Amino acid sequence: MGDAKRQIVAFGGGGFSMEPKNPLLDDYVTGLVAHGAQRPKVCFLPTASGDADHYIVRFYKAFGQRGCETSHVSLFRRDGGAADIHGHLLEQDLIYVGGGSVISLLGAWRAHGLHITLREAWERGVVMCGLSAGSLCWFDVGVSAFHGEAEAVRGLGLLPWSNTIHFDAEPEREDAYRELLLSGGVCEGFAVEDGAALHFEGARLARVVTSRPRAKAYRMTQVDGAVERLPLAAEYLGAPRERPVEIVAA
Repeated sequence: MGDAKRQIVAFGGGGFSMEPKNPLLDDYVTGLVAHGAQRPKVCFLPTASGDADHYIVRFYKAFGQRGCETSHVSLFRRDGGAADIHGHLLEQDLIYVGGGSVISLLGAWRAHGLHITLREAWERGVVMCGLSAGSLCWFDVGVSAFHGEAEAVRGLGLLPWSNTIHFDAEPEREDAYRELLLSGGVCEGFAVEDGAALHFEGARLARVVTSRPRAKAYRMTQVDGAVERLPLAAEYLGAPRERPVEIVAA
């Protein structure tokens, strides 16, 4: 357990629910846990959507056709998807968190103790990933605009940074994020466009991957009272692959 690699892949937006005809990001996270002929165990947490039935169905279709052993955990249904949801999550290879309201997601997780279980799973080497709310949740602070104006939301703190998502699709997020950085409302961190994903090993950003040729992610820092937006080197997953693009420092 102590030697397990701790991995989180945080999508700015994408995956089966946003890019149903573009499998690149979902193939990438599945590839992190595939072990030869073994069927990777992939569990979906649709909490941020209120456990929407259509979302769960789309997950089973997308990952079932990849040959995965699929399951889900529901906190808003009498049948939660597993008799022991905590033990079930600890047995997974990949935990995939869907989009929606990160505030609702974190409240439900904390009420059911999943914030503790998910940290333990991550520490054991279970790969964590997600989009939108499922991206923001892993960070110290996420900047969410789901309920109106952008606001800072305290996350699980597995990653000691701030994060905001849909950075190209919702331009008003940048102004809000800059204001929060300058006021001290959030710590320094990252801004991620739809189709881009941050792959962390431990707390270190190991690489940025994209499902779209021009998708970008940025490092957001405050220097001398001004916010600097640094584009990060990214690897387009649809291009012929030679070697991963490594991020030297985050």
